[in-house]
Amino acid sequence: MTDLPAILAFFDEPTNTASYLVADRATGTAAVIDPVLDYDPASARIGSGSVEAILAAAEAHGWRIAMVLETHAHADHLTGAKLIAARTGARIGIGAHITAVQAVFAPMFGADDLQPGGADFDRLLQDGEMIPLGNLAFTVMHTPGHTEACVSYRIADAVFVGDTLFMPDYGTARCDFPGGDAHALHRSIRRLLALPEETRMFLCHDYKGPGRTHFVWETSVGAQRRANVQAHDGIDEAAFVAMRRARDAGLAPPKLLLPSIQVNIRGGRMPPGDGGMGPALRLPLRADDSMAATLLS
Repeated sequence: MTDLPAILAFFDEPTNTASYLVADRATGTAAVIDPVLDYDPASARIGSGSVEAILAAAEAHGWRIAMVLETHAHADHLTGAKLIAARTGARIGIGAHITAVQAVFAPMFGADDLQPGGADFDRLLQDGEMIPLGNLAFTVMHTPGHTEACVSYRIADAVFVGDTLFMPDYGTARCDFPGGDAHALHRSIRRLLALPEETRMFLCHDYKGPGRTHFVWETSVGAQRRANVQAHDGIDEAAFVAMRRARDAGLAPPKLLLPSIQVNIRGGRMPPGDGGMGPALRLPLRADDSMAATLLS
């Protein structure tokens, strides 16, 4: 049906990330949601394989990529947004609250090269804003909780929810990053689950729920309402917050947290190196005060 978007998913198993190529069939105008830049932490080498797969699919279908949409500044993979924009002329959009996320993380990494006012991104998107995609349009939904800047994108019968929800057998996003808020996440989830039950829901990650042997990244509002193990109908805000806080207290940081945040708050631009060297990541070390004093002396 030409009034429904074409949706192609691309799953990056090393980071458990699903990216999407969404197109208006009538005009061939397309958007990429949450693209991945390949990164090997052992060698600090970046690669374009995941981006190339998306670009090749768009070319094969005759689609023109006009925008890259980020659901938030991810903590588990580096974004391929900048590379796609450079190759296609696409504009990069993210939720307007990204400036609050930048304000938190920039001092941690000495990111004084950030452009003022979130200008590392082409568009800062407000709740309720409409983003044309050919004859169709995305509606931006501010869905904070995992981070302050999280947004979801609704188009026709589909919604792309980033990390807000996982598959029903796995649950919901964590809320222990700076700016995270379990109360806000519960309200965001209930807002998403107020959409029509038949709405297709596309997720940013899958980690395989207990007993499941295959990856899945598409579900529905109705399935989440009936069966999400952490957020199904009947779980009130107090119970959700208590569960989320207890679970988050035992979670390890994402493996790519430090490199991902540095790149993603810049819209995919690499951090500059010091002393004339090429792009470089900063990896702050943690130690108790006495050990730090010894090792720095």
